[in-house]
Amino acid sequence: MEDTMNGLRADTLVATVRGVLPSLTPAAQTVARLILEDPATVARSTITELSAASGTSEATIVRTARLLGFAGYPQLRLALAAAAAQPDRLVPGDLAPDDPLSEVILKVSRAESEAINDTVAQLTSERLGLVVDAIVGARRIDSYGVGASGLVAEDVAQKLMRIGLSSHAFQDAHLALTSAVLLKAGDVAIGISTSGETPDVLEPLRLAGEAGATTVAITNNPRSSLAAMAEHVLISAGRETEFRPGALASRISQLLVVDCVFVGVAQRTFDSSQEALQSTRRAVAEFTRKR
Repeated sequence: MEDTMNGLRADTLVATVRGVLPSLTPAAQTVARLILEDPATVARSTITELSAASGTSEATIVRTARLLGFAGYPQLRLALAAAAAQPDRLVPGDLAPDDPLSEVILKVSRAESEAINDTVAQLTSERLGLVVDAIVGARRIDSYGVGASGLVAEDVAQKLMRIGLSSHAFQDAHLALTSAVLLKAGDVAIGISTSGETPDVLEPLRLAGEAGATTVAITNNPRSSLAAMAEHVLISAGRETEFRPGALASRISQLLVVDCVFVGVAQRTFDSSQEALQSTRRAVAEFTRKR
C-alpha cells in the first residue's frame, strides 16, 4: 500500500520519518519521535489524543504530517495503520545496556536486514539509471565522505577503479576541496553522509557543482542540505543509535546503493569492465605467486 499523496510505502514510512527527523523543527521532532517510538499507538490516536500525548498543538501535528509529505494527519494515520499490519517492523529494536548477547545478536541482525529492505524499497530504477548514465560518461568520479561514510566513499572508488574508471575517494576535507574545484563539466562528484549535514562533505559537493560536475548524494535524509544541493539523490535507510554510531546498518544500506550503481555501470560497459577485471585479477594473482 502506498500513500496517494507522496508515494511513501507503508513498510518504509518509519524509516523515512527517521531519516528526515534531524531536519524537522523541534516541535515536529516531538511528534516524529512518538511515531518512531510507538507508530501503532499513533495510528490509533485521534489528533486530539496525539496532541495531549506529545504536548504539542493540533496545528503542529498537521504541519508535521505535511512536512512528512502527507495531505494531513488522517493520511498519515492511514499509512501508519498499514505499517501496523506488519507488526514485526514496529517493534522497537534499540539496544539496552542490560541486553543479553543473545538479544544483541537478534537486534543487530534485524537492524541490518531492515536497512537493506528499506533501502531497496526507496531505490528506484529511474534514479539509479540517471546516476549510472552520468558515471558511464564521466572523465573522473570523485567521492567524499568522513568516518563510516568515508569507508563507503573508498568502496565507491575501488570498485569503479577495478573496472577501469578514473575514481578517487577523499576523507580529508582539504584534499576533498582541492579535488572539487578541479572537476569539470562531465565529471561526477558523489557526496556520502548519513545525516546529509556533514560540513566536510557539503562544501566539496557544492564546489564540485559550481565547477560543472554532476553531483550525487547518498544519504538517509531526503530533506537534508546534501540532498538539496545534489542533482541526483539516492536514499539509504540505515539507523544509528547510542550503541551503534557509524553502525553497520548505516554502512550496509549505503554499500547496497553503491553496489547497485557499480553493477549498473559494469553492465553498461560490459566489454571494457570485463577486460579491466581480468587484468586486475591477473596482476594480483601474479603478485601473490611471487611472494
